[in-house]
Amino acid sequence: MNRRRATLGIGALLVGAVLVVALVSLVWLPYPLDDTTGGRLSPPSAEHLLGTDKLGRDLLSQLMVGARIALAVGTGSVAIAAVLGVLIGLAAALAAPWIDDAVSAFIDVAIAFPVLLTAMLIVALQPPSLGSAVLAIGLAMSAVVARVARILARREVGSPYVVAARTSGTGTLGIVRRHLLPNMAPTLAVTLALQFGAAVLAEASLSYLGLGAPPPNASWGRLLQEAQGTVLIAPAGAIAPGLALVVLVLGVNFVADGLRDAADPTRRRRRPA
Repeated sequence: MNRRRATLGIGALLVGAVLVVALVSLVWLPYPLDDTTGGRLSPPSAEHLLGTDKLGRDLLSQLMVGARIALAVGTGSVAIAAVLGVLIGLAAALAAPWIDDAVSAFIDVAIAFPVLLTAMLIVALQPPSLGSAVLAIGLAMSAVVARVARILARREVGSPYVVAARTSGTGTLGIVRRHLLPNMAPTLAVTLALQFGAAVLAEASLSYLGLGAPPPNASWGRLLQEAQGTVLIAPAGAIAPGLALVVLVLGVNFVADGLRDAADPTRRRRRPA
C-alpha cells in the first residue's frame, strides 16, 4: 500500500467513524439531551460512559449530536462556498481583462480577512443560529474557493483544446461544462476538503464565543465553552469534544492530502529504495 492509499484510508476511516456516530444519533441516543437525572459532573461510569456535565446531562449523548452538527455545518458551508466561489472564479476568468483584475483585487481583499473574523461580522448582523453560522462560514470561505477557481479557469482557458472548442463554435456554457469544470474538479476537490475542516473549526469557535448554534444544539464548541470552568473537576467534558474535533479535522486533512497526491503525481513522496 503506497502513501496515497494509506493517507486516504486513514482519513476515510476517521471521517467515517464520525459519520457513523452522527447517523446513529439520528435514531438513538443514550439519554435525551434534556435529561438532567445523571447528577452534576458525574465521572465516567457504566451508566454514563463519558460522565455528565454541570447540569447532569449525559456527555456522550451531547457528543453524538455534536458530530451531526459538525458534519452538517461542514457540508452546508462548503456547498455555499463551492457554488459562490466557482461562479465568481469562472466569471472573472472568462470576463474582460479589466473585470478580471477588479474581481481579483476584491477576492484578495476578502481573503485578507480571516474566515473566523468575517463569519463573526456576518453572524453579528442576525440572531445566533445554526443556519446563520453555516451561511456566514460559507460566505467567508467563498473567497478562497473563488481564487482557486479563477486560477484554474485562467489556466484552462488558454489551453489548445479550449481554443479549438471555441473555433468549432462551442459556446461559453458548453466550454465550461465540457472542458473547464471536469479539469478543474480534482484540484477543487482538494480545496473544498481543506475548507471542510476549516468550517468545522470555525463553527466550533463561533459556538465557543456564543455566536453559533444556541442550546439545545450540542455543538462541540459550546461543550468546550461549558466545560472550561470545570475542566479540573471533570476533565472528560473538555477532552471528549476537543478530541472529537481533532479526529474529524485530522481525518478531513488526510483525505485532502490523499486527493492532492492523486491529482498531482509529482507531489507523491517516494520511499527510498
